[in-house]
Amino acid sequence: MEIYILNAIVYGGLHFIIAVGLVLLFGLRQVVNFSHGALFMVGAYIGYMCALKFGFWWAMIATPFVMALLGAVIDRFVFKPLQKEDPIVTVLVTFGILLVLQDMVQFIWGPSILQMRTPSVLEGSISVLGSQFPVYRVFIIIASLLVALGLVAWIRFTKIGLYIRASSLDPVTSGMQGVNPDRLSMIVVAVGVGIAGLAGVLAAPFMSLTPHMGGTVLIDSFIIIATGGLASFSGAFVAAMFIGLLRTFGIVYVPEIASMIPFIAMVAVLIWRPEGLIKVGK
Repeated sequence: MEIYILNAIVYGGLHFIIAVGLVLLFGLRQVVNFSHGALFMVGAYIGYMCALKFGFWWAMIATPFVMALLGAVIDRFVFKPLQKEDPIVTVLVTFGILLVLQDMVQFIWGPSILQMRTPSVLEGSISVLGSQFPVYRVFIIIASLLVALGLVAWIRFTKIGLYIRASSLDPVTSGMQGVNPDRLSMIVVAVGVGIAGLAGVLAAPFMSLTPHMGGTVLIDSFIIIATGGLASFSGAFVAAMFIGLLRTFGIVYVPEIASMIPFIAMVAVLIWRPEGLIKVGK
């Protein structure tokens, strides 16, 4: 039982890191980014190449910065021009970016499955109440917790975080107070994409790297933010753990319908609380 719960936390922690970028972007730009899963995938591939040349720890450091730069470029040349367009246009454009990124990765690395090697210091297992649990998954739990705490501190205790919260709640008034919405948006998108890249590096040692690996991750991330609340960090965290538990125990006890359970849970929550588990600002 304890191992199942730990696996659920691993799933929830990793998907929370991915979903954070969607929460940030929707909160500030009111944009649903269908390319986010592909950005996670690109981060995994870049991390794989960095790990081959410089080692896993350098990949952990370098990949988020590279992906943050890509996020800033996407915001400047995609999200900013589309800011006043119909939301369906943005959805179609971001879906197009997803397809372009998948094709680019397949062209560069090919369709073959790749696998990043787990760093030697994180290999092996530890005993948890008589059962063995991989050390690397413990590392993912710790890394996810650190990212979550770091984001909370950034949003709540920094000037940029104050601007983000103000702009999310009242962009007109915050603009009148001197907040540059375009610059703020670029920072937010860069951070969100950078964190997605970090999630890609974390996932690479235990997920198969393919050009289409971001598809399932994207769907799961949308389920998480819809369940937790589209612009709520705390809601995304609670929903990620909730969906992680449901998926893990579903695979164990009812594998025939395990893939349906997160969708059923999302629909049930939205019928009960259309705003999600936690409202923005809570």
